[in-house]
Amino acid sequence: MLKIKIHKLQLNNPILTASGTFGYADEFKSLLDLEKLGGAVLKGLTLNPKKGNPPTRIAETPCGMLNAVGLQNVGVHDFIEKKLPLLKNVKLPLIANVAGESEEENIEIVRALDNTEQIKAIELNVSCPNVKQGGMIFGTNPNLLSRLVKVVRTHTKKTLIVKLSPNVTDITEMGKIAESEGADVISAINTLLGMAIDVNKRKPVLSNVFGGLSGPAVKPVGLRVIWQLYESVKIPLIGIGGISSYKDVLEYIYAGASAVQVGTANFVNTRAAEEIATDLENYCKKNNIANINNLVGAAH
Repeated sequence: MLKIKIHKLQLNNPILTASGTFGYADEFKSLLDLEKLGGAVLKGLTLNPKKGNPPTRIAETPCGMLNAVGLQNVGVHDFIEKKLPLLKNVKLPLIANVAGESEEENIEIVRALDNTEQIKAIELNVSCPNVKQGGMIFGTNPNLLSRLVKVVRTHTKKTLIVKLSPNVTDITEMGKIAESEGADVISAINTLLGMAIDVNKRKPVLSNVFGGLSGPAVKPVGLRVIWQLYESVKIPLIGIGGISSYKDVLEYIYAGASAVQVGTANFVNTRAAEEIATDLENYCKKNNIANINNLVGAAH
């Protein structure tokens, strides 16, 4: 009923967790049944350990949150040696999010992950700044995006997902570039750039000034992007942005997504992804939907 296949990824249902909101998945083992999920996209990985930005780096906003965590993580090698073994007995497809700051760093991270059996797919985070290009964001420059996807594709046989930024003029152009250079799947959207100001201190709330806006407030943008990409590319899509109920999932599926990622909702309710998966299954049973794949793009 809910089983889906996205390229080589075999998932029991279309509910994934979003990178940066679910840690390395081990942290959630005592909080929900991981095997009830379709899969988990793990915390973004850099080549070396990263401390991230100083506080304040998370702030609530109406209908969402801002984050400027700064990709704090243990680094890819410690992840493989210390984090992955903690999930060896969990039957859950794991997707690694790669967040290198240069082509070379992305290549090295992907090479390391390509040798791991537990990691079933690579999600390439192109919303990272290319430090060798003066901090220019990979995913907002067509030439940088093209080069990055093309070079990473040659270094992994795993399913390659490219996670697109919404902070561009034409998302369809970026989707077509990712597809043409070898992406197997596109996930969208990453966070929107935003900020908040403390009216008492008369200063930005976040130490980094700007942060990524996520949560229910961005769902209309996410849906619009998935709709546009569905009509522009032929590869499967994973919808992200403001998903907190099975109805949100259905909207994304109708717009063209084969699967979704639950992100900010995990901070509100640690069992959100599991509950959404259960509610979606109950909906399909109640409405005699034998194969959820048949609903993909139904609104077009």
